[in-house]
Amino acid sequence: MSEFCKDKVAVVTGAGGTLCSAIAKDLARKGAKVVLIGRTREKLEKVASEIMGGSRSGATADAQERVPPSVRIEPGDVTDEKAMQEIADRVLAEWGPCRYLINGAGGNNVKAMPTRLRFSEADLQGGSRSRATEDAQERVLPADRGFWDIDMEAFKSVLEINTIGTVVPSRIFGLQMARAGGGSILNFGSMNTYRPLTRVAPYAMSKAAIANWTMFFAQYMAPAKVRVNAVAPGFFVNERSKQYLMTPDGGFSARGQQVIAHTPAGRFGEAEELLGCVEWLLDDEKAGFVTGITVPVDGGFLASAGV
Repeated sequence: MSEFCKDKVAVVTGAGGTLCSAIAKDLARKGAKVVLIGRTREKLEKVASEIMGGSRSGATADAQERVPPSVRIEPGDVTDEKAMQEIADRVLAEWGPCRYLINGAGGNNVKAMPTRLRFSEADLQGGSRSRATEDAQERVLPADRGFWDIDMEAFKSVLEINTIGTVVPSRIFGLQMARAGGGSILNFGSMNTYRPLTRVAPYAMSKAAIANWTMFFAQYMAPAKVRVNAVAPGFFVNERSKQYLMTPDGGFSARGQQVIAHTPAGRFGEAEELLGCVEWLLDDEKAGFVTGITVPVDGGFLASAGV
């Protein structure tokens, strides 16, 4: 068993998600003291339970105290600098400095996604159909919508969670690493880092920005012996992607078929297939001279022109 992270603190944001929960569980198996950060306590409780090999029911306010010491739950918003600082201070006081930071928190918003893929005469309406209507205090968008129909507040929220939600933890835990003599930060890009996929403009913008941020922060933090890299997962199936890549009976949707047709591996990825790359990038012995890069783990998607 690899012991590169044994007894060291690993902070995982977005830890309730499919990929980051797999990373958190893997680091815990390798002996790390894992801090689970996310917005939903119940999801973090589930991951913590799986890490400890047991089960619990009914997340309560005192759940933190009932979690054994190799894993701790820290619900919080990664864009909230004050909240992240408070978590970092607690972790430092009780467990010591963060050694590894996995910036996995992020997401998309259907209200920021057009349903039409290209400009059409309907777009000449200039977004008049996208003006807010009252429905339980929520904005309602037309089912058939172009770029001028999307909700710009949702657009901004996607940019914020994916960019500021990476920068804030990097600032806070990166400084903690620097004070302790070093560390490793891992960010999350995507296929959108390289080419914008249709319908997801703000998500694509933010994931392209992550590669740029990774390079900037890597060169800035090098004197502090803090390495900064990123992974760019291809199409891995999770609860969100199932909704648009697969049909209810387990088949491929039209979009899912397009993805498979452009993926030489001929299938979607499994979370466990990301772990080897993650370990390599985090491990100072295996990747001590590697910093500022974004590694695609995509079944060949980027290598395929589709013709």
